Amino acid sequence: MNARVRGILRSALPSRRRFAPAVLSGFGTAASAVALLAASAWLIARAAEQPLVIYLSMAVVGVRAFALSRGVFRYLERLTSHDAALHQLAGVRADLVRTLVPVAPDGLARSRRGGLLSSVVDDVEELQNLPLRVVLPLVTAAVTALGAVVFTAFVSVPAALVLLGCLAAAFAVAVALGWAAGARAERAVAPLRAAVADAVHNLLTGLDVLTAYGALDAARARVADADAALRRALVRRGTAQGLTAGGVSVLAGAASLLALLVAAPSVIGGTLTGPGLAVVVLLPMAVFEVFGPVPLALASWRQVRASAERIAAAVPEDVPEGLPRDEPAPTGEAVPLGAGLELRDVRAHWPARGAGDADDTGRIVDVSLRVGPGERVLVTGPSGAGKTTLAHVLVRFLDYRGSYTVGGVEARDLSGDDLRRTVGLVEQTPFLFDETIRQNLLFAREDADDADLIAVLSRVGLDAWVAERGGLDSRVGDRGALVSGGQAQRLALARALLRGFPVLVLDEPTAGVDAAASDTLLRDLLGAVSREQAVVLVSHVDVPASLIDREVRLEAGRLA
Repeated sequence: MNARVRGILRSALPSRRRFAPAVLSGFGTAASAVALLAASAWLIARAAEQPLVIYLSMAVVGVRAFALSRGVFRYLERLTSHDAALHQLAGVRADLVRTLVPVAPDGLARSRRGGLLSSVVDDVEELQNLPLRVVLPLVTAAVTALGAVVFTAFVSVPAALVLLGCLAAAFAVAVALGWAAGARAERAVAPLRAAVADAVHNLLTGLDVLTAYGALDAARARVADADAALRRALVRRGTAQGLTAGGVSVLAGAASLLALLVAAPSVIGGTLTGPGLAVVVLLPMAVFEVFGPVPLALASWRQVRASAERIAAAVPEDVPEGLPRDEPAPTGEAVPLGAGLELRDVRAHWPARGAGDADDTGRIVDVSLRVGPGERVLVTGPSGAGKTTLAHVLVRFLDYRGSYTVGGVEARDLSGDDLRRTVGLVEQTPFLFDETIRQNLLFAREDADDADLIAVLSRVGLDAWVAERGGLDSRVGDRGALVSGGQAQRLALARALLRGFPVLVLDEPTAGVDAAASDTLLRDLLGAVSREQAVVLVSHVDVPASLIDREVRLEAGRLA
């Protein structure tokens, strides 16, 4: 287990101060259960001897007290343990998202969406089982079992040795059977869940393409195969857990039987009373009831560790080369545009590529460019020439070498969040939330009212379309599945206009639009932008000269 995985596991454990009440309550629950059975066994056996009631009164009170305390401690254990675990889990998830933010979006470009989603949701959720289903049961069982053995030794040393031996054998069985029969299945569950998530995600997001090319049945078969593999792993895991529980139950019965055999001669010899014999014979039943969760705790440990390993593999430990690092803290204020944007001898590459990679696709090399306030610059070039790379440098999704200034201030000396209050990006494939049109616009400016939203939709030519769909409360579907490519681009531009960026970077706005409609879309998009706003338009299609001020061309990452 590497240091990264150990760090993730440690982060899932609540502090000792916060978790101590749960451990004490768990021990109180287990100790009350053992004491209840011991007191009951002694009371029943002693009552059979028909002594005066006064000799039984203390045992009667003890039985009632232990029965009540068991329920009280059980409630406190659930309350305190879940409070501590869920409080810690919230911090773990926040830390994970905080780790992802510096590498998103370009540092996650090659991550599988289903696998990453599984790590952020399912695997992090699994980490809560470390304190709840691993640490707490193991600590409670160990302390209670040790206390029970010591108590039994005061009554009968041979019976205490028998109990200790059977507990050790039960732990060995739980470890051996668990690893032999279930470890492989348990470790496979999390990756198989991610495989199911990936298969379902690919089916749903590519439904139109799969249908058009007759590949829908194959995609469905991949989902079915992934689901069947997950089901087989779950069955193997359940079978292993059942075998382990059965083995522990057999040893529990053997402990009581052996205790009877070794303690009975002491009763005949007069060194052990009948009620004492009842206690040492029946006590193992209560102890093994407390010990019962140990096999499940060991199985949970394997699952938790597998989840931690998956999180460590899915989330980059360090910011990859090619992404901004060590940015200043955001101030919450937009960067003044001043004289505009200026790039001098800028080089950049995607994080998936090393600095010495001979393949220049997607790189930019020695690019010098100036964009003044209100200026409209068209960036053209063939696919792979570096147009999108340049767009992502402008909004600081990618790091750069050379000089890039905003209003005369070097971009690397600014927080990326602050810079993106000045330079906004309308991406090639706009992301739309599975929400209403209103909610997809409001996150750009929360204080906007319906009149503001209708006005900005009118600027991009969507007011009539929105009215036909039923207004601002109509939904756009998952990732904009219910709208066309052109409508998605218009919604994304409306969102950017509502935000009021001084500089807009439009990355291939006609990529999802047919050729006949691309000219109209470009005219509408650029016509909606105020002449006071600068525009950097990235496009591989011809743009009417009347819509732009000048054109630059990228070829093999260099300005032609």
